[in-house]
Amino acid sequence: MNQYNDALDALEKKFDAINQKTETHLEGLLWSKPITYWDYIQTDALLNLQIQRTVLPDEMVFIMYHQVNELLFKMILWEIDQLCHTDKPATAFFTEKLRRISRYFEMLTTSFDIMGDGMEVEQYMKFRNTLTPASGFQSAQYRMIEFSSTDLINLIDYRFRATIDRNTPYSHAFEHLYWQAAGKDYHTGKKSYLILEFERKYKDEFLRFMEEYNTINILQKFKQLPEEDQKDVELVKAMRNYDYTVNVTWVMGHLNAAKKYIESGHGSGEATGGSDWKKYMHPKYQRRIFFPELWSEDELKNWGEGL
Repeated sequence: MNQYNDALDALEKKFDAINQKTETHLEGLLWSKPITYWDYIQTDALLNLQIQRTVLPDEMVFIMYHQVNELLFKMILWEIDQLCHTDKPATAFFTEKLRRISRYFEMLTTSFDIMGDGMEVEQYMKFRNTLTPASGFQSAQYRMIEFSSTDLINLIDYRFRATIDRNTPYSHAFEHLYWQAAGKDYHTGKKSYLILEFERKYKDEFLRFMEEYNTINILQKFKQLPEEDQKDVELVKAMRNYDYTVNVTWVMGHLNAAKKYIESGHGSGEATGGSDWKKYMHPKYQRRIFFPELWSEDELKNWGEGL
């Protein structure tokens, strides 16, 4: 009985705090139905989001695999949002969030076997032509992960970094992000339909996101910690692991899975979006590094080499 009364008292306090009547909410419980797994997870809706463009069975594998990727990207952004919007995060909290994020990327990395070994090359080379010019390049959530992980300068094409600083307008910096080169026709230098549509859909959102995370991205949150906390062994280890997992391990997993199909000999050797995919994807070319301050000169110099 005491537990019952305690629960009622707690409910009174909860609803009083938001100017609500407890009895109204209790009465509402009389008419609500018990929750089920399928209602809570929205199973029916989730399982009806896979729409094939062809009759080839392995296209379904391809669709579901990429949808799983996007769900994991959302999980990563969920963790980053909590970390970056926490004022003065403790090192233990900081470290745990990074470990969670790295585990999600490790799961993404090991899942490339589904792509590399889980589809027939012949089927892929047929249905891939119906996907042109769509490309995994157009994953907006992955770009948001990058924006919220590090300073913009670390995402700028290395050829233009000397001309850009923290005072550069976001719209100008946007035009010099490393992936802009991959979104251009490397024969003419003009923006491809791939990136024009990508920008039409997401550019405004990207610019807002870039501004929001300019001073609260993961690197900035780390730099804002007390000097002693920045030397915390476990935190530094977690920072380095996240950086390497995303920008080397995961990227190489993606690259190696793509090679099997793009270089199969049955196609043109180009990605569906027409990008120069090897130079775009391989870490040694674009040298995507979220936390360069945490790596030695030799480690930075040899980033992505020998892979």
